[in-house]
Amino acid sequence: MAKLDKFLYFRGGNQRILLAGDISGVFLNTVSVTDSYEVCDNISGAIDTASKSNFAAIGVVIYGTSKLESALKSLRENCNAKIILLAQMYEEPIAIRMVGSTFNGTSLADEYLVCPIEASKLYESITSPQQRLGKETVSPVTLDATIEKRIRILERLATEDDLTGLKNRRYIWEFSRQIIERAGEKNGRVTLLVFDIDNFKHYNDVYGHYAGDEVLKQAAVLMRRCCRSHDVVGRIGGDEFAVIFWDSFRKKPSGKESERRLAMTDHPKEAIFIAKRFIGEFEKAELPLLGPEGKGVLTISGGLASYPRDGSTIQELFEQADRALLEAKRSGKNRIYLVGKPQSDIADIE
Repeated sequence: MAKLDKFLYFRGGNQRILLAGDISGVFLNTVSVTDSYEVCDNISGAIDTASKSNFAAIGVVIYGTSKLESALKSLRENCNAKIILLAQMYEEPIAIRMVGSTFNGTSLADEYLVCPIEASKLYESITSPQQRLGKETVSPVTLDATIEKRIRILERLATEDDLTGLKNRRYIWEFSRQIIERAGEKNGRVTLLVFDIDNFKHYNDVYGHYAGDEVLKQAAVLMRRCCRSHDVVGRIGGDEFAVIFWDSFRKKPSGKESERRLAMTDHPKEAIFIAKRFIGEFEKAELPLLGPEGKGVLTISGGLASYPRDGSTIQELFEQADRALLEAKRSGKNRIYLVGKPQSDIADIE
């Protein structure tokens, strides 16, 4: 069976929540291990505890949990509690996959939350007592489902751009911060692409803002179509977009020389390939609102910056990518530049 760092349960009123894994990155506020928690060293001990006691829910921390799927199956076999995955932003695709997977006709996990969260949020959303709405009494299960649905809507409004459906600037910034921090620990590679639509103001002025909005929505659809499922695409303002490309983390190489060679390697080829593909797709886009002359006239300019070669923080990467974008604009537009390689437009990159 998979071994987890630790399992904790919290006593709160008549209902309890079992937390599984390292909770240091789960809560916004510090949660210390006190008499209110019980610690188990491995999953077999935690499953045994859960099978003998009733819990409102079990929260499983994805970070650091090996063989997550088998761990969830074991929990399903040995207890009836609701299972909630606690994921960092970059682990959201894993959480979605686990919630969508089934075992013996039941989902491996019932729900997931993107961390960090308030410690009270997990507890209160599960242990809310019966409440009377108007004349109708709502059971805890129905109420919990209603609360969760509303929370999901609010989270979406707080993290998504309402026009394009892409992630917004706040989400991009926080996701990038987390993924860069993780990449520093696990020898990961992260590349940031910042791009905007050439002469966008012209389309707004000539064809109207409705046509401009259609151009932005088309750009969002095409970019998501070109990207891999785990890459994050966002609109950071106006006609400016950002894409976070990242790959599976690997164990850090031993020795300073190995680390130096890694830091000097070129930008990921996947990001360059996707950028080239996107430019080609965007140039072929058909927009009836722009009239017969609209096909083939849309172009973009962008800049690429990579961690750790071009910066060690998200702010540094954005500054470098914006600088490369500006150089692309000054050099004639319709191209994407790499940091440190101003002579290389998108057509030259292999």
